[in-house]
Amino acid sequence: MAEFAHPLLRSVFRGAKGRCPACGEGGLFWRYLKVSARCPSCDHDLARYPADDGPAYLTILLVGHLIVAPMLLFPIVWRSPAIYSLPILLSSLAIITLLALPVIKGVWIGVMYALGLKASDAHLHTADAVD
Repeated sequence: MAEFAHPLLRSVFRGAKGRCPACGEGGLFWRYLKVSARCPSCDHDLARYPADDGPAYLTILLVGHLIVAPMLLFPIVWRSPAIYSLPILLSSLAIITLLALPVIKGVWIGVMYALGLKASDAHLHTADAVD
């Protein structure tokens, strides 16, 4: 188990709010999902945390298990005409997914900050696993 370099909960909550996990003041993203290169407040290097596909996979996993699976238990989903239910269900799932994705990406970066990981460390661990 990895040692935490920084407090985990504080880093995770700051990331979930879209703030720099180091200071909690500067914005984490400069666009929808584009991580800022540096924190505008504390100048912390935010580009060193690789949040590639992990947040997307986690978002799909959570939305699929917490929303889609229970939704299939309701009879209205099966009894209503598809011409009405599919657009409503698909658009609501898309909105939920798009709202959750930046939060989960912020949490992901917060966890990596708390663990003290950076891009070069993650690359080294992957290279070790391959060898």
